[in-house]
Amino acid sequence: MRASLESAAVSSPAGTHLLKESQSDCLVVLPTYNERENLESAVNAVVRLGHDVLVVDDNSPDGTGALADRLAGAFTRVQVLHRNRKLGLGTAYRAGFQLGLEQGYQLIVEMDADGSHDPQDLDRLIAASRGSRGLSIGSRYIFGGGTKGWSLERRFLSGAANVLCRSTLTRVVHDWTSGFRCFWAPVFNDVRLDSLSCTGFSVQIELAFRCFQIGIPIVEVPITFSERKAGTSKASPHEILEALACVARLRTKAGLFRREAVISLGTTLSE
Repeated sequence: MRASLESAAVSSPAGTHLLKESQSDCLVVLPTYNERENLESAVNAVVRLGHDVLVVDDNSPDGTGALADRLAGAFTRVQVLHRNRKLGLGTAYRAGFQLGLEQGYQLIVEMDADGSHDPQDLDRLIAASRGSRGLSIGSRYIFGGGTKGWSLERRFLSGAANVLCRSTLTRVVHDWTSGFRCFWAPVFNDVRLDSLSCTGFSVQIELAFRCFQIGIPIVEVPITFSERKAGTSKASPHEILEALACVARLRTKAGLFRREAVISLGTTLSE
């Protein structure tokens, strides 16, 4: 593993498991921080579907990293990237994407480790990205998608964030903040991972907008997002402010948009 994955990313020889060979062309990246109660079931579900897993752990004090190492020892499809401190969701995904590219995966998925994303949606998401050779987004805001177990406050915040993105950036994408996505790996050659500026969940907005700008196909696949059953959400007021600043910055720098063909699996909600 190259040190350039993340300037503050470290891995001890005894605690790092890297895949030498795999029959899968898809890597599912699971960023973790204090997800010991949820990680095992998420990893088991992905492995049963025949896909490889990369756990990116930010030195979780609850022992998530140690559990990830045990899972990597039990499953040949699982590997772990340890980082020495909490550096943000956006940097975790960048590190995971870069490692997946270096290992030659054709498709790279981002997925929450907390059980919010249904593994049964994974194959539809992968098939959509494979077919379009672009970005597929597990969407809560198209026909057939939705949320389960959310408070009124969370519904409002998520809905407002996506209305803001659609009105400010483009109405082409319905679910800007979804963290359940699949990328056709060559997309990253144009997106330029090393130049992403967001460190929190707003990296989802930045990545989708860059794909839109350069004409990469975007496919929205309906999913139902379920509230986590254990642990607590990692979203903070700082990350919400970062997301607002991200939208403003992207709009300011946008210039002329390139029109993009977007495929939507299912009829989209009426404008």
